[in-house]
Amino acid sequence: MKLTKKEVEHVAMLARLSLSEEEIDSFRAQLSSILDYAEKINSIDTNDVEPTYHVLPLTNVWREDEQHTPLSQEDVFGNAPQRDGNYFRVPRIL
Repeated sequence: MKLTKKEVEHVAMLARLSLSEEEIDSFRAQLSSILDYAEKINSIDTNDVEPTYHVLPLTNVWREDEQHTPLSQEDVFGNAPQRDGNYFRVPRIL
């Protein structure tokens, strides 16, 4: 699929890109070859292919939830670099 110069300029405008004439010609060829490749992929018959969501057969490896006693406040704040009462003190982010 050959793109026109006007189509490339439109895509550049949507992406808020300022392209020179040489860049427009270069991107026109590159985008056209990408679209040609996409057309090849679309022409493949995939009716008998089962859809996959991942290339590897992954399963969840989550552990079962188990009830535990919560940490005390002193244990929670034990590793905190700075503390302000019952709060963690962190650097101000502006």
